[in-house]
Amino acid sequence: MSTISDAHRSGNSRRPHGQRLWCIRCRTDQHLIIDAIDPIEPPSPPEEGLVEVSYTCLGCDFLYAHAATVAQTAAVLNRPGPGTTSGILQFGGAYIHCGEPMHTVGSETRNIYAPMTTEQPGEPLLDVYLSTRVLKCSCGFQMEIPD
Repeated sequence: MSTISDAHRSGNSRRPHGQRLWCIRCRTDQHLIIDAIDPIEPPSPPEEGLVEVSYTCLGCDFLYAHAATVAQTAAVLNRPGPGTTSGILQFGGAYIHCGEPMHTVGSETRNIYAPMTTEQPGEPLLDVYLSTRVLKCSCGFQMEIPD
């Protein structure tokens, strides 16, 4: 058994390394809106303190997705200002609007077939249906997502 500690660890702890949330086009992080936060998915090994983050730059409308630390993600989420509350944040299985989780208020079954022509088709087409969940925020905002 070795008594030499890991050179990369201080006190047997390791700090996770994530890519900084940053817009390479605008060269700033001031216009970022986080769209989704998810756990790291295989084939990458899970690492404590790292999450997969998807975000958009409102300055240039460019999208990003990569691993970042929880602290890097929180720094963007905790910024004051109107830009941080617009849109919907997906956090794991929850959808957040207006700073609070949206609640399921029902479900629907939608036919996804839309005719491409006004002429009668020669053969009948098969109907395709999609089950959805209806989510609503206390502010009145509502959306449907696939179930």
